[in-house]
Amino acid sequence: MRDQLVKAMQRNQIMNMMYMAKSGEVTKRRIKIIKIVGHTFQAYCFTKQAKRTFLIGSILAVTPVIRKERDVV
Repeated sequence: MRDQLVKAMQRNQIMNMMYMAKSGEVTKRRIKIIKIVGHTFQAYCFTKQAKRTFLIGSILAVTPVIRKERDVV
């Protein structure tokens, strides 16, 4: 998982993430990774519109957001 996060950070990608909070609640977040330190990473969370710190071990799934360019007619 850490390698996938590092690649996303290097590529400046926006990611969709399924995350389990300490309370056990599962949330879906759209994030952009800022930095990775040890077992945590800091990211801008578009869902909460703020910088947040996440535990790498609490990530359930992460996928890149694919933006399709619209055709100009």
